[in-house]
Amino acid sequence: MPFTAFFAGVFALFFVRLAFVVIRLRRSNRVSLGDGSVKELEGAIRAHGNFAEYVPLGLILIGLLESNGLHPAFLGAAGGLFALGRVLHASALHRGDLNLRVRGMMLTFGMLVTMAIMNIAFAAKTWLGL
Repeated sequence: MPFTAFFAGVFALFFVRLAFVVIRLRRSNRVSLGDGSVKELEGAIRAHGNFAEYVPLGLILIGLLESNGLHPAFLGAAGGLFALGRVLHASALHRGDLNLRVRGMMLTFGMLVTMAIMNIAFAAKTWLGL
């Protein structure tokens, strides 16, 4: 499953990057737990947490679509747009940019819904023997 493997690798690297941002801010602000009322740290923590909340579901959906033989062009587009949504959202939380955050979440939700519907369609097609 090369598409799933690729996107899992990309997401893992970005996840570690987000974690390092949190660690750097914790060290520079001498905060060991929570956000210490440091706005920038609060945003970094939420960017990391939000990424951890949405990416696993996206990867599962991509993997299922790939295992069901979805066309590679759609897999690349779906994974790429989902990744873009996650990057926009994380960037928005770091910058405090509400408009960018909304765009990132709209792209994330749009791709989750699209991939969910495609997976449902594959399952229904199989169940109905089409």
